[in-house]
Amino acid sequence: MKKSKFTEAQIIGILNEQIQQDQKVAEVCRKHGISSVPAASPARNAAAG
Repeated sequence: MKKSKFTEAQIIGILNEQIQQDQKVAEVCRKHGISSVPAASPARNAAAG
């Protein structure tokens, strides 16, 4: 698997930003230069599982 360009702390910060500011995942991903599809996939898998 490809190494992430973000540290674990950065990812947590980005996710907290999305939750606290009640923003859409796509908006936060665009702001940080992240593809929104991979970012949303774990949430989708957890909801389905």
